[in-house]
Amino acid sequence: MIEIEFTLEDVARTRFALSPLWEVVASVRVLRGADEQGLHRAWADQVRPRLAAAGVDLTPLFDLVPVPERSPWAGRIPGFLVPPPTTPLPSLAVELATLRATPPPLLWTTAEVPPARMAALRADPARELGRLADAIEAYWELALAPYWSRVLTFLESDIRYRAGRLVEGGTQHLFADLDPQVAWADGMLHLEHRTARGSRRLDGRGLLLVPSAFVWPRVFSALNEPWQPSLRYPPRGVGTLWQSRPVPVPEALAGVVGRSRARLLAELSVPASTTDLAHRTGLTPGGVSQHLTALRTAGLVSAHRSGRQVLYARTRAGQTLVEAAGAGAPEHTGELTPPPRRAAR
Repeated sequence: MIEIEFTLEDVARTRFALSPLWEVVASVRVLRGADEQGLHRAWADQVRPRLAAAGVDLTPLFDLVPVPERSPWAGRIPGFLVPPPTTPLPSLAVELATLRATPPPLLWTTAEVPPARMAALRADPARELGRLADAIEAYWELALAPYWSRVLTFLESDIRYRAGRLVEGGTQHLFADLDPQVAWADGMLHLEHRTARGSRRLDGRGLLLVPSAFVWPRVFSALNEPWQPSLRYPPRGVGTLWQSRPVPVPEALAGVVGRSRARLLAELSVPASTTDLAHRTGLTPGGVSQHLTALRTAGLVSAHRSGRQVLYARTRAGQTLVEAAGAGAPEHTGELTPPPRRAAR
C-alpha cells in the first residue's frame, strides 16, 4: 500500500490530462498479452493483422514495453518513454517532440527491457530517440489513429464526470469511485500496490490524473520520477468501449448532409474501407468514394493508409455531429463487438 500525502498546494495543483503517447504504450501492452479478459479483443483482432501486413519495424517501441508474462499486473514501463503531459490534451506530435528531446541522464529504467536497447539509447540518444519516435508514429497511424475519435470521446466523458464529482463533493468525492485500488482517507490517497510500500509526498506539485482506455485492470503510478506525480487509471465503464448496438441513421443528420452521407457517418464509428462501406450500405463503391471525399473536405472524416487499403474514420467534428443528431456514438452496427469473459466494471 502506498500513501500519497496531499497539502493544500497539492490539492490546488491536481489536474486531469489525456496522453496519446501513453495510449500508444498501454495499447502495446495489450497486444503483448496484458488483456487476459479479452476486453480489447475486437480491437486487437483488427490491429494485429494490420501491423503484420504493414511490415514496419516497431522493435524500437516494442522492446521498451515489457511482456506481462506472469499476469497483467506485471511489467514496469520506462518513465522516459511516457513523460506526463504538461497540457490537458497534447497532440502526439507535441509529446513526441518532448520524447525526442529527452535529456541523456533520464535514459535509464528498472523495467525488464533488452539491455542492448538501453545501451543503444545511451550511446546515441539523438539517433535512437528519433528511431523510437518514428516507430511510435507508424504504430499510431496503423493501430490508434483510426479509432482515436472513439477513444477520445470516451476519455473526455470520464473527465467531465470526474469534474462533476469534484464540484459536487470536493477531493474525497472525486476519488471515491476512481478505482477499487484507490481510496481517500485522512487527507491522503491510499493506493494498493503489489510491491511498493510507504508514504509519498507530492511536494506541492499536485497529482496528474490520466484516464486511459488500455490500462484496466491496473492503475499505473509514477511518483518518483522527475516529472509531476501521476496516476493512469481506467475510466468508468471501460468494458463498453468496443461494445456495439444497432445505430439508426439520424433523420436530423440526413436532413443536413443527405441520407447516404449520414449513413456513412453512422457506420464510421469503426474504421472501414470503401469496399466495406459499400457492402454494409448497399451503395456502389464509386458512390461511397464520392461521398467520403465530400465528407473529408468538410472535415468530418479522416483517411488512414493501412498497407494497400485506406481506412476511413470519423473526425472529432464528425463524431460531434453524429452525437448531436442523436446517433448515440460510440455504438456501431459493425464488427467491433468484444466478447469479454468478465465485465470490467
